[in-house]
Formats: sequence, C-alpha cells, structure tokens
Amino acid sequence: MKYPIPARPELGTHEGLAYALFLPPVEPHAAVVILHGAGSAKESHFDFARTALSYDMAAVAFDARGHGRSEGRFGPGAIDDVLAICDLARRHAPRIALRGSSLGGGLAIHAAAAGGDVDAVVAICPSPEDFLLRGLRAGRLDGFEADRDALEPWLETLDLHAAAAALGPRCALLLLHARGDEQVPYTVSEELIEAASEPKRLLLMPGGHHRSIQHDLELQAESLRFVERTISGRAPG
Repeated sequence: MKYPIPARPELGTHEGLAYALFLPPVEPHAAVVILHGAGSAKESHFDFARTALSYDMAAVAFDARGHGRSEGRFGPGAIDDVLAICDLARRHAPRIALRGSSLGGGLAIHAAAAGGDVDAVVAICPSPEDFLLRGLRAGRLDGFEADRDALEPWLETLDLHAAAAALGPRCALLLLHARGDEQVPYTVSEELIEAASEPKRLLLMPGGHHRSIQHDLELQAESLRFVERTISGRAPG
C-alpha cells in the first residue's frame, strides 16, 4: 500500500527568524502563523501546518528567537517578531490567523492585539506573563536562550487579559485547554474568555495534559474550521 508523501515546506529566514512555509496546490485564501511553546521549535507543529493545507490555507511555522535555528535570544522583541512573520505570510494570502501553544498562545493574543490585521487567534493553553515571570525568577525557564536581564521588566509590562479584551470585534478568539493540564491550569483560559470581547469561544477538554491538544486531529480541524468561519464572515462557534 502506498502512502502520500507529506508536504515539504519551503525553508528560509526572515529578519533572522527561521521559518517553514507550507503552500497548498491552489491559491490560499488565508494563512496561519504558528507559534510554538517555550523550549520547542517549529518542526513540532508541522502536523498542524499540513492539516491547514487541506483547508486551502497556507501555514508558516517559525522558531522564536533563542529556539531552533533563529538568531538572537528570546526577549522583548518577541511580539514584533510575530508581526514580522505575519508580514511574510501576507505575501501569500490576504487573511491572517495565529495559532499558538503555551508561550506561543500568549504571544499570539498579544501580537493580534498589537497588530490590528489579524482575523483570528487560536490559543492553546496560553501561558500568561505572571507564569513566565515566576519561572524566570525561579530559574525554571530552560531549553532556550533568553535575554534574562531584559525579559523580566518587559514581562512586567504585559497584561494578557487586557490584550484578550482588545481583540474583538475585529479579531475572533478561540481558546482550547485541557482540564488535566499540569503546567497551565484551565482556569487561566476561563479567566481569559471572561475578559475577552466577542467573537470568542472556549473549548475545555476532559483529562489530557499540557501538550495533548496540540496534536489532536479533531481539535486541529475544529481550529481551522473556526478560522474559516471567521474569515468568511460567519459567526464563529
């Protein structure tokens, strides 16, 4: 039995950020920018990028600074880096969505609030800045290179709840969280959805753990359907 060869991405760098671009065989009507979590890398989310192709969407996964093959250390420029990759994605599709996990989930919300041209955000178990601050001060942020001197004062300026509230109505928000998450409690997403403006949706999944949702095929499909409904003008959810 023959199996299809997985789609191979175009690899490149943009402003010192290593990325992998996946393009469908037709003109994409949207592009999803994929943000990984702390200590991870773009390759961890190639499965989601390939799923996006079946929805005629382009996908761009990239290494945050201090991770993978990107230049520099992770620090206060992280939100601007997300927006830079959004600019890259707009060369291939007119509409942009962000999909981030953990650290990437929080960054996706902040970047969409700061940018203004993002149509939808899918945030999986988003990690708020106070969690990151505690990890930084306790010396538990490992697995990547961080500009620690600059990171703490920058994190102190961020407010994920305010960023979530700033998204609607121009940008739809989907929050996904496993009730069994051992690193970021699901109550974080409950608080964020309460603070957020419409259009918004929260999906809490029974059991699971911090990484279980990221690679769940059904939830990947639901995320992409959420993006499709948003960019087509239908109410999400």
